[in-house]
Amino acid sequence: MRHIYLDFNTTTPLAPSVGEAMQPFWDEHFLLPTQQHPAGLALGELVDTAREQVANLLGCDPFEVVFTSGGTEANNLAILGVCRAWQQAGKPPGRVIVSASEHDSVIAAANSLQFDGWHIEYLDVDPDGRVDPEQLDAMLQHDTALVCVQAACSISGVLQPVRQVADICHARGVLLHCDAAQLAGKQPIDTGSLRADTIAISGHKMYGPKGIGALYVRRGLKLSPILYGEAQEMGLRPGSGNITGEIGLGAAAKMAARGAEDAADAMAALRDRFEDRLQQAISPTPRVLGNQVSRLPNTSLITLPIRVPLQFNKATSDLVISRPRCAQPQDWMTRCLVAIGLSEQQIACTLRVSVGWTTSQESVDQAADQIIRALEN
Repeated sequence: MRHIYLDFNTTTPLAPSVGEAMQPFWDEHFLLPTQQHPAGLALGELVDTAREQVANLLGCDPFEVVFTSGGTEANNLAILGVCRAWQQAGKPPGRVIVSASEHDSVIAAANSLQFDGWHIEYLDVDPDGRVDPEQLDAMLQHDTALVCVQAACSISGVLQPVRQVADICHARGVLLHCDAAQLAGKQPIDTGSLRADTIAISGHKMYGPKGIGALYVRRGLKLSPILYGEAQEMGLRPGSGNITGEIGLGAAAKMAARGAEDAADAMAALRDRFEDRLQQAISPTPRVLGNQVSRLPNTSLITLPIRVPLQFNKATSDLVISRPRCAQPQDWMTRCLVAIGLSEQQIACTLRVSVGWTTSQESVDQAADQIIRALEN
C-alpha cells in the first residue's frame, strides 16, 4: 500500500546502523551478562558501553541510567517509585501535580496512586499548550511529593519551561519528573540544564527498537522498585535484561547525540515549508497551534477548514498522520486539544504532522497538495 509517512512523533523507523548493531544479539550472542563465562562477561561490557552511550546523550553518569522496557515503564517507575519511597520513609500519602497534556503513561500512573490515598492535581496549559510556572508555584504545598512536566508535547510539539519548573520545585523541596521521549533525537538533551530528578526516554521515538527505554535517576535519589524479582538495574528492575534492545538503544543514543542538532534545522525547514504551503493555498487560513512559542522542529499541529471530516479523512487516507478520535474514552490527542481550549468542532478539524530524519521535501509537498485537493472537493 502506498503511503506518505509523516507521523514520526508516534514512532520512528529503525535506523539501519541500529539494526546492524543489534543483529548479532538475536541469535549468535545469546548469553546473559550474569553468566560466569567469558562470553557472558563480554556481553556485560557491551551493555556497559550501551549505558555509557545513553548517558552521553543525556549528559549524565552511566550509573544514573536505568534500562526499562520503554518510555511507559520509565514513567511508571519514576512516578510510582518516588511515591512508594515517600511512604516507605514513614510519610502519609501526599500530593502529585501533573500537567494536563502529559502522556497517558504519566496520567494513568499518577491516577493509580489515588487508591493508596494520594491526591492528584492537574496543572493547566495555556492556549499555546505551555504550563505556567507561577501557577505551579501557587499549587505547591508542604505535602507535595512530585511534579510531572514533560519536556515537549507529542501533540503540539510545544516545549515546556522545564528548568524554570525545576527551580521552583527544588526551592520547595519537591521532586520533578520529566518525560523527554519526544525530545530525544530532535534536540539535544542535558540533564544539567533541565535539572529534573528523573527523565524518561523511549527507543522507538529516536530511531531505535521498540520495547526498550531508559530512566535517568539523579544520583542520590531513592526510588522504590515497582516490579519484584532478582535485582537488576541498580536494584530497580528484576529479570533478565533485553540485551538486544539495550545494545540498540545505545546505538540510537550515539546516533542522536551526534546528529540531533543538525537534523533539527533540516526538519524545521520541512515543517515550515509544509505550513507555508497550506497557509498560502487555503482559505480561510489554517491555524497553526503553538507556533508563537518554542516548539519541536519537526511538529506541526494545524486546524483546517474541513467541512466534512469523514470525507476529508477518506480523501487523505494514504497520509500517515495523527488525527483525533473525538470519542470516549478520549485519545491522548483529543485530551490535549481539549486542554488547550479547542471546541469539539475544532478538534475534528485538527491534524498533527511530524516529520523525521528520513522525510523528503517531495513527501512534504505531496502531503500538502493532497490536503489542499481534499479541501477543495
